[in-house]
Order: sequence, then C-alpha cells, then structure tokens
Amino acid sequence: MSIGEMLAATVPMARTLNLEFLETSPERAVVSLPDQGEYHNHVGGPHAGAMFTLGESASGAIVLAAFGGQLSRAVPLAVSAEISYKKLAMGAVTATATLGRPATEVVAQLDAGERPEFPVTIAIQRADGAVTGEMTVVWTLRPNG
Repeated sequence: MSIGEMLAATVPMARTLNLEFLETSPERAVVSLPDQGEYHNHVGGPHAGAMFTLGESASGAIVLAAFGGQLSRAVPLAVSAEISYKKLAMGAVTATATLGRPATEVVAQLDAGERPEFPVTIAIQRADGAVTGEMTVVWTLRPNG
C-alpha cells in the first residue's frame, strides 16, 4: 500500500475531499485537491478549510515517507500550523511539501532520547503555477512509552 493509499484509508478527511496523492518521497510530497463545487467558498474557489487540509495532508505524507521507519518507536504528531492565503485560488490546487530540516538530524535527536520537532513547508498552487497559499506545519516524533 502506498503512503497516499494508506492516508486515504486511515484519514477520513483525506477521503472526504478526494485528495489525490501524486508524489510521495522523503524529499517531497505533492497532493492535489480537485475542483469540487461542494468544497467551494463564496467566490467559487476552494474553501480555506479545504486548502488547509490539503496542505496538512501533504505535510503528513512527507513525514510518513521520511520517518516511516521510525513508527515502531515514535508517533508523528502535528504540533502547530500556520497558513497564509496569497492569491485567489480557483479550480484544482496542488500542495507541495518539503522538510525544513534534514531527516538524519531529526532521527539523531530521536536516537539521543529527545522529542524532535521539525517544520514542513508547503506551497499551494493553482494550475497556472501561481502560489495561492503558503503553510508551515511543525511536527514532532513523540517517542513511544
């Protein structure tokens, strides 16, 4: 099962919004929100809440890709999130997530018995490439036990 399939199976909101996991690797995750009238706002574009969920889902996908090997000893949890809406989003939008710290540094902190925190940055774009939103989600790997 791919990370996208796993997220769609275990995160009901990802299924509800029909998110499409286009690319998922430890270096980058790309997730698309199709243009769906039932999730539009008052100006006919994707609702801010749907775009937030899109960005958060992309961040979760890259976290699982980068740290899936650590799941037996730590649980990934979102600590905080911030989003800025830059331009009007219309039609389908795509979120591209990247890690803000090298995964090796994060794992080294976990190895040292610490609870690491790390940012994931997300750019949300329209089909024409214009960035409509920027988001940062801070994640942690909470050690089990």
